[in-house]
Amino acid sequence: MLLHWFIATLHLLALPLGLSAVWVRSRALRRVRNVTDLPAVFVADNLWAVAAVLWILSGLLRAFGGLEKGTAYYLHDHAFYLKMALLVIVLLLEVRPMVTLIRWRIQLQHKAPIDTAAASMLARSSAIQAGLVVLMVCAATAVARGYYY
Repeated sequence: MLLHWFIATLHLLALPLGLSAVWVRSRALRRVRNVTDLPAVFVADNLWAVAAVLWILSGLLRAFGGLEKGTAYYLHDHAFYLKMALLVIVLLLEVRPMVTLIRWRIQLQHKAPIDTAAASMLARSSAIQAGLVVLMVCAATAVARGYYY
């Protein structure tokens, strides 16, 4: 029982961490004018990654690890599929920021020039992800209450 509670707590604590991190990353990317602005982006990006790992691992444990309501409960709930579809969209939207920010980190380590022109596009993508996370919460509350859409 304590393990169930702990995993559920991690899953829920990842929400404010992830939502704030992706929003702060968006804001930090909007302010990027040169490489000196990148450390704030990287900190927010690291926190976003931590939240994503917590969400995914704890979510898998809750839905398919014999914890909580059981796999059958989740797989028969249309709101669960909506939540998973939104997660897939968030993850797909993350590919470009992830690749770009990894490249920028490597370039920064090697003191190579960095073209930050993509920062505004990455900021928009991050803001969209923040909105999708809010929609995921709406779907999650429907799942928790057993609403079958």
